[in-house]
Amino acid sequence: MTTPALQTRALVAGYEPDLPIVRGIDLSVAQGELLVLLGPNGAGKSTFVKAIAGVVPIHSGSVMLGQREITHVASHRKIGEGLAFVPQTENIFATLTIHENLQLAAAVLPKALRGERIAALYRRFPDLASKPTRLAGALSGGQRQMLAVARALIVDPSVLILDEPSAGLSPKIVGEVFSMLKEINAGGVTVILVEQNVKAAVAIANRAVILVEGRIRHEGEASSLLADPLIAKLYLGTTTQAAEAP
Repeated sequence: MTTPALQTRALVAGYEPDLPIVRGIDLSVAQGELLVLLGPNGAGKSTFVKAIAGVVPIHSGSVMLGQREITHVASHRKIGEGLAFVPQTENIFATLTIHENLQLAAAVLPKALRGERIAALYRRFPDLASKPTRLAGALSGGQRQMLAVARALIVDPSVLILDEPSAGLSPKIVGEVFSMLKEINAGGVTVILVEQNVKAAVAIANRAVILVEGRIRHEGEASSLLADPLIAKLYLGTTTQAAEAP
């Protein structure tokens, strides 16, 4: 049996020990999978991925990255283990240039690898390569997200987690960002995505998991969950018709 890329077992997490937000989640993500976490506001989606990334305290349970347990590994060390996380906000340094952002992200790598990895990312993201001295704060929303993802990819992760990457973006830019994520996933990186834009997320995902009140309520093939009118109405704040609208 193939080892999952990432697995949580009975994970309980939250900002306060006596007020858990994540309440015993068992989740297994296959290698090369693109998984989307859906659910109503307050369901614990962002807290769950932040706990995996080491940003929110884990009170019990475990997190496995491949065959390695990383439950209580510090967030900056999880990056070195191959787990990259792109938060919804504060995911770039606005007062630094594009190149300085990439150099700072590359600082965790051996010196001999830094230039090579940055060059590879410039080849992957020509928009960033065309203006390396531009301040990140002057970039468009889509370019900022591109830079945030590039920073995460600098360590060549096995698993990439993103929290609401489409937040605040126009529909056109959302399409570009999601196409980028699909391409990254096709290159062999396992992608876990928290997203409120249900239609866009389901269009690229292999599987969807719906969280409600800190627990998994439903999971299955992404398109089949969205097509279920009861699930769409109760948990996704939409209807099948609305989700299928152009």
